[in-house]
Amino acid sequence: MKLNYLMPTRILLEEDCLYRNRILLGELGRKALVVTGKNSARVNGSYADAVQALEANGQDHVPFQRVMSNPTDLCVYEAGALARAEGCDFVLAIGGGSPMDAAKAAAVLALNDIPKEEFFGLAFKTALPVAAVPTTAGTGSETTPYSVLVDTTGPDGKTPRREGPVKRSVGSPLLFPRLAFLDPKYSFGLSRDITVHTAMDALSHGIEGMLSIRANHVSDLLARESMALIQGCLDLLCNFPSDPWTLSREVREKLLLASSIAGMVIAQSGTAVPHSMGYLFTLNWGTDHGRANGLLMGSFLKWCRAREAADPSIGPRIPVLCSALGMDLDRFCGIMEQLLGKREKATERELAAWGAMPMKNAANTYIKPGQEEIMAMFQDAVAGGNNLR
Repeated sequence: MKLNYLMPTRILLEEDCLYRNRILLGELGRKALVVTGKNSARVNGSYADAVQALEANGQDHVPFQRVMSNPTDLCVYEAGALARAEGCDFVLAIGGGSPMDAAKAAAVLALNDIPKEEFFGLAFKTALPVAAVPTTAGTGSETTPYSVLVDTTGPDGKTPRREGPVKRSVGSPLLFPRLAFLDPKYSFGLSRDITVHTAMDALSHGIEGMLSIRANHVSDLLARESMALIQGCLDLLCNFPSDPWTLSREVREKLLLASSIAGMVIAQSGTAVPHSMGYLFTLNWGTDHGRANGLLMGSFLKWCRAREAADPSIGPRIPVLCSALGMDLDRFCGIMEQLLGKREKATERELAAWGAMPMKNAANTYIKPGQEEIMAMFQDAVAGGNNLR
């Protein structure tokens, strides 16, 4: 057995944990760049709580409230420039995965004058410390060393990419947030779609983590716990109340904790091929990231099961995964269908183009699919039988 485990993020989970533990924020620096989306952090009260905690510590702050869903290279370069110009010495990220991922990139760009063509793939050596306040329960970015961004421009950082936008990631131990403040009250009232799609994202992290070539004993233990927490909420997610405010504190807390634990999983294992495939749904259709993962999950797992049955030399991971899920694969896929509802439609042309693209995370999957197999998974995922347009 070989193990190499790093998880440097301090996690605090309780109501009002940001203010109650504000002294920890005080240790990060004098002035914060507070990175949020455009509206949600003000609506759910997390921004006001952050300002209250910072002011109680005597810390200054400057807001950056322009992060869009699926943050772009231009967005994070703007945020990094603001942090540098304002003399910020740490970054406070508030929101879902998009603000947290943008904040991590801004923390790098605040200290490093990196040309656009060198940003993705550069092994940088410095970054501002980051504290994270997740307000949705899906990405787990508060416990990962990754920042996933949309690369929209060419090497000059100005003209659009000729090939079109593409999702790319930056990874480094320096991107682990120092602190993660988990307060379930910020997720009270989240809509059915946001709640379900982010839960799908967290669930996919646990599943893909167990089916990664980098999976290890610790990451599998974490994946099991994350999936168990979500499994205990599936009935309520399938029968989501008409008033989202009536979903219990216990459920919101379980989903939030499950998301952070699943983030710890992929911090060690990375993700498998469904994540790379799902990015195409997000970029081309605007599909929520978690929903994109959900659309692909059944097709991917059934393909894995068939490959295991056909080749005894492949270790039997699907039975182990089903044990962790607490149900057989067919039942799980049925639940996913119920959560997904009507699937999106695709053209033959779209499917052919996507199936021909290289999928970065295929190499991290315990059974590496070829292009024809990826194409078949796309067809099954969006068709659900016959759903072409």
